[in-house]
Amino acid sequence: MVDGTFDSCNEPDPSDSLKTFGAVVQALREHAGLSREEFAALVRFSKHTVASIELGRRMPDVKFVERAEEVLGNTGALRKALRHLGRQPGLAAWFRRWALLEATAITLYTYECRLIPGLLQTEAYARSLFANQLPPLSDDQIEAQWQARAERQRLLWERPNTSYGFILEEHLFLRRMGGAGVTRELIDHVLELSGRRNIEVQVMPLVRVEHAGMHGPIRLLETMEHRWYGYNEGQESGQFIADPKTISVLQSRYARMRSQALTLEDSVSLLQKMRGAL
Repeated sequence: MVDGTFDSCNEPDPSDSLKTFGAVVQALREHAGLSREEFAALVRFSKHTVASIELGRRMPDVKFVERAEEVLGNTGALRKALRHLGRQPGLAAWFRRWALLEATAITLYTYECRLIPGLLQTEAYARSLFANQLPPLSDDQIEAQWQARAERQRLLWERPNTSYGFILEEHLFLRRMGGAGVTRELIDHVLELSGRRNIEVQVMPLVRVEHAGMHGPIRLLETMEHRWYGYNEGQESGQFIADPKTISVLQSRYARMRSQALTLEDSVSLLQKMRGAL
C-alpha cells in the first residue's frame, strides 16, 4: 500500500524521550559490565552509532533494539520504550520512518531537481537553506536541523557497503545558493564524495529533450531483506511508498534517467568546469 502523508509539523522536536532511551541503554550496558566498544561489537553497530543513541542524538534502529535486548538480558525494557519514541530532533515528523530504513539500507537512489540532497550537503549550503525557510527558524532550530543532517551524513562513511546513487539537475549548482563561495565548497564536496567506490553522482544536463523525471524527485531504497521502498516529499508533508506497483514505476523512471544523465566521468568533468567558472 502507499502510506498517506505524515503530520505536517516540521519544527524540530524536543529530544527528551531519545535522551531517556539512551540513558536506559547506557545504564543497562554498564550494568552488564560492557564498554561502549565491546557493546558495539556485540550489537554489530559502530561505536559512534552506539554513542549517538546513548546521548539521545539518534533514533534507534529496530535491529539495534533487538540485538541490544539479546546482549543485555532480554528484559523487554528497550522494546517497550521504543514504542514510545516519537521524537527525533531536527527531523520532520513525516521523514522519520524513512530515516529509520535509510540507516540500514543496502541501496539508496536519489533524484533531485529542487535542492542538493541532504546526504551531500555541506554545512554552509545547509545553513543557507535553513536561513531561507519560511516561516523563519530560530538559531536553536537551525542548529538542531543541521545536527540532525550531519548525523544522517555519517551513513556515507559508516556504511561503505551501501551503494548510493544520485542524479542531480545541473541547475542546482547554477543557482549558487548561499553565494559563489558556498557553491564552490559544495562542488568540491560532491566531487570528493563521487570519488568513493560506493557513491555514484550523475548530473542531468540543463538542456535535455527527453527526461523521465518530470514528475519530480525520487527516493528509493533497498533493505537488507531486499525489499524496496520509496519516499516523496512535498512542501509540508511526505509520502512513504511500499506498494510494489508504484515502486516498479519509480524504478523504471530512475533507470531511464540514469541513461539520460551524463556519465559518471562526464558528470565529474562538468562539475569541474562549473567549479572553475566560479
